[in-house]
Amino acid sequence: MTDKIRVSELTSEESREFLTQDAVVLLPMGSLEDQGTHAPMGDYMAADCVAMDMAKEARKRGVMTFVAPVIPFGGADYFGSTHGGIAIRNSTLVAILDDMFASLSRHGLKKIMIVNGHGGNVPAITEVALRWRQKNGMFVPSMYLWQIAYELLKDILGPEQAAKTSGHGGDPLTSVGLHYFPEYLRLDLRQAPPKNQKAMGVDVAGFAAIKYAGARIQAPLEALESAPHGVWGGDPIHCSAETGKAVSDRLVDIGAGLICDHVVTGFAS
Repeated sequence: MTDKIRVSELTSEESREFLTQDAVVLLPMGSLEDQGTHAPMGDYMAADCVAMDMAKEARKRGVMTFVAPVIPFGGADYFGSTHGGIAIRNSTLVAILDDMFASLSRHGLKKIMIVNGHGGNVPAITEVALRWRQKNGMFVPSMYLWQIAYELLKDILGPEQAAKTSGHGGDPLTSVGLHYFPEYLRLDLRQAPPKNQKAMGVDVAGFAAIKYAGARIQAPLEALESAPHGVWGGDPIHCSAETGKAVSDRLVDIGAGLICDHVVTGFAS
């Protein structure tokens, strides 16, 4: 048995020995975009950290679990306005995921779970996962971490406090970052979410959305037009490492449970 968890750290002989058809492989992915003036752009780092902790916990529960190299670039969306950000076309992301699935499947590695940290990745994940289920019966679930975390925060902090802190540039990602890599955050640069933001002469309703006559209308806005400082919704002043640990612990428990109860069996009933 090996103590190595990252696939990248295995030698080729160790790979042949330990990456068997019984092993579970996690595919972490995220983005490189504006996460607020105070937070590192690479939210993929948080997804990778959570995936590593999931793998460690799953191993404690008896399932040999490994973590593949993280995909650092997200599917292109309205965050193309991020200075220094890098995004890839949806078709490129689909091709990358498709090739990763093909490479793993070729060697009998079909017990896969995606640990996702970017909403713009969801369409590509859905397309590829459906294709491979239809192609060879692989059933690959994907945990969109921050979508799950928004609900967890209501329980961890209470609905009222969660409403103050939840949002892009706020919780969960800022708190999770403070838990895993506080040295990369600049809390002195925190900015509050904008108030009464307007673009093209109308009220902004969020990312890629405007508000008219009380209705939320999709619109081709750049992220900088919606949230000049990368923050929308929750105020990062309320974020903390303690909240980040609580959220991460819950995500890890859910992920490890899913791995041990279903992923390792190939979702066989």
